[in-house]
Amino acid sequence: MKDLIIAINSGSSSLKFQIYQFPEEKLVVKGLFERIGLSEAMDLTYSLADKKSSHLVIGTTHEDAVRFLLRFLIKQHIVSDLSEITGVGHRVAHGGEFFPGSCLIDSDVLEKIKSLSHLAPLHNPINIMGIEAFQKNLPNCPQAAVFDTSFHQTMPEENYVYPLPYTLYKEEGIRRFGFHGTSHQYVATEASKTLGKKIEELKIVSCHLGNGASICAIKEGRSVMTSMGFTPLAGLMMGTRCGDIDPSILTYLSREKHMSIEEIEKMMNQDSGFKGVSLISSDTRDVEEAYKKGEPQAKLAMNMFCGRVKQTIGAYAAELGGIDLLIFTAGIGENSALIRQLSCEGLTFLGITIDPEKNQQNHSIINQEAGQAVVMVVPTNEELMIVRETNQLIEQ
Repeated sequence: MKDLIIAINSGSSSLKFQIYQFPEEKLVVKGLFERIGLSEAMDLTYSLADKKSSHLVIGTTHEDAVRFLLRFLIKQHIVSDLSEITGVGHRVAHGGEFFPGSCLIDSDVLEKIKSLSHLAPLHNPINIMGIEAFQKNLPNCPQAAVFDTSFHQTMPEENYVYPLPYTLYKEEGIRRFGFHGTSHQYVATEASKTLGKKIEELKIVSCHLGNGASICAIKEGRSVMTSMGFTPLAGLMMGTRCGDIDPSILTYLSREKHMSIEEIEKMMNQDSGFKGVSLISSDTRDVEEAYKKGEPQAKLAMNMFCGRVKQTIGAYAAELGGIDLLIFTAGIGENSALIRQLSCEGLTFLGITIDPEKNQQNHSIINQEAGQAVVMVVPTNEELMIVRETNQLIEQ
């Protein structure tokens, strides 16, 4: 009898999965359904036994993807019976103050997740689709929710309350929540293990830089500050999101340009960031290529992004009273040597120095030996964190 746990990360037109065997934490298969709902078929790519394959899957919904996945597991002899799947863990973006940690999903939990959808309208409704698809097709299997916001519930009050009328926090729950918590927790834990130190002994700044980006200050193993806020729009400039801006810009656009709330939200979430500034692309790879060719808008976008990363690292070093470990992770953080270089320039006063050769070669540790702070590139694995949390909940 196998003991398999599935990690699910549902996107608007995608469903990412990884399946681990416990207690070994052995990765059995991982894959990604893409283009869900965009045509009569979706693309599936997966890795099984170190071999990569792809399929065209007939279907238009997340539930179609889930049904195919369960049939696929039997057809590929990964399981002989679906009862060998002992748990499914779902990434859920927003847990609000309801969920200070991961939890098993029952009807009350699901209703609370639904009630938070207005706080993460691009994420929670899609996460719910994945949950309901598995509940329908694997009804006897425990389901767990692992929240992006939970890791940041340890922030002190002065770091999560906004300087607005306090009644807005007490009555409406308007506060900083933070996101990417599963990723920040995972990379900080793994980096500490690599260094042979306890996470509680280190002052850590974790930079999760992808199409969505956030930075987290970690002290004594706990999140004490993070750049995203009430929603994933706040903080750093991102692929299509503006990050922090003067809030009066919004009232100006409404009053002077007669833009509706919906138009302003779309502009900030979908038409800003790298896409809006570079006039080239929301993909940093395209912008970086143009930057190297001397394109002025690409240069501006790159300098803005890396400048904000650098400013936040400095602010969080102040919050922590120093920095022992700086981590770069996620798609940009793990793969762009140029962005890591630009983001760390001028931080020698904090003991942060980058070895150019190690950085270009994507070494795990990229700081110069003389540097006081360790600078690491750590591949994130939110799915592994999700199955670990799910396994712990099932075993309780």
